[in-house]
Amino acid sequence: MAAPSEAPVTRQVSGHAAPAQVPSGPESWQLLAAAVAELPVLDASGRPVPFGELFRERRAIVVFVRHFLCYICKEYVEDLAKIPKSFLQEANVTLIVIGQSSYHHIEPFCKLTGYSHEIYVDPEREIYKRLGMKRGEEIASSGQSPHVKSNILSGSIRSLWRAVTGPLFDFQGDPAQQGGTLILGPGNNIHFIHHDRNRLDHKPINSVLQLVGVQHVDFTSRPSVIHV
Repeated sequence: MAAPSEAPVTRQVSGHAAPAQVPSGPESWQLLAAAVAELPVLDASGRPVPFGELFRERRAIVVFVRHFLCYICKEYVEDLAKIPKSFLQEANVTLIVIGQSSYHHIEPFCKLTGYSHEIYVDPEREIYKRLGMKRGEEIASSGQSPHVKSNILSGSIRSLWRAVTGPLFDFQGDPAQQGGTLILGPGNNIHFIHHDRNRLDHKPINSVLQLVGVQHVDFTSRPSVIHV
């Protein structure tokens, strides 16, 4: 059973220390949310939407990815795509992915990953910067991710192949930019923030879902058993 929508998410931000330029503490986080609320993100048609509109009415899990050619981001978003919309609706939560490419890459990326939840881009990376997302990789042990299936060689080769066979030969975003995960809303409230230290340091999806009362999701590839 999903938790009530008004239940508190968590009282503190991620265990990883935020970059020095990002303030901490409940009041400071609220000011930070207000500061980015009016910055635009673009939808798949290129229409600008104020970032704050995405979480004004209800809580949102917002996942900032590195770039759309990153095989790790691709496989992580493939697992985000497996979250049933009914699970999110029961908890009154929105799931949002933010990339940093041109909006032209949104539709192909969704087709590639099977992702059908909300997705936008911040091509100037202004929101990434304001929220203190790291640029460059920190050498740190991130453990084995349950969401990454490819090894670095096979994953990188597939990413390169997508780059050279795509309509535009680009990285679909700054390859040095790291992402992160936040729980925001309703209104200008930040309940949780995790800054990725490197490409493998994304937050396990079920640990984020648990914070907002969304049911656990089985991300294994084995087929579901349907009882009739």
